[in-house]
Amino acid sequence: MIAKLQIQLNSVLYLRDPQSSDLGQKIVRESIFLINDIGFEAFTFKKLSAIINSTEASIYRYFENKHRLLVYLISWYWSYLEYRIAFATNNISDPEDKLKIAIRLVTGKLEDDDHFPGISESVLQQIVISESDKTYLTKNVDQINKEGVFRGYKSLCETIASYMKEINPKFKFPTSLSSTCLEAAHQQLFFAEHLPRLSDIRKEEDAHEQNYQYLLSIIFNSLKK
Repeated sequence: MIAKLQIQLNSVLYLRDPQSSDLGQKIVRESIFLINDIGFEAFTFKKLSAIINSTEASIYRYFENKHRLLVYLISWYWSYLEYRIAFATNNISDPEDKLKIAIRLVTGKLEDDDHFPGISESVLQQIVISESDKTYLTKNVDQINKEGVFRGYKSLCETIASYMKEINPKFKFPTSLSSTCLEAAHQQLFFAEHLPRLSDIRKEEDAHEQNYQYLLSIIFNSLKK
């Protein structure tokens, strides 16, 4: 029997914790499929309410707007990756091995995880690839940042940067390199799919493996002492 787990997120991301009720879990689960199907621009609470056989008002009890829902989903994804990295590196002492494991998990193609039955990680990863920039490319980014909505993303970035510091304590830009690699982890896959002249990664090959090798070369060449 597989244990059901939960990822705890910052309470500022929602008005009511969607993990606390069947309706909330349904809102999260179905919004992932709908955003992936039609795109974030076309996504509305009205369309979602029709799918979950509820009302727009019921969705607004959990999320104040669709942008905050998107931030919730993307935050869940980054926190989930940090959980997997922590689990995979728990008994690893070599910082180079820990960093390679982290980059492998960040760039790898996700399969649905039975420990989190309310979330389709494979579909959510597609949303991260195509929509995640929209969480912070907004006019009020400074205000929502003060609220702590990007805490999960920052935590993952700090975790990866800490491995870099272990490898080379004199390296001046571990946080910058970490955040650059996290961005590249999905941007290069997007470019390969839609803007191929902006990337050397080819979608017809194993794009996730190419991306892994690309990021390894950037990271370890940068960290050379």
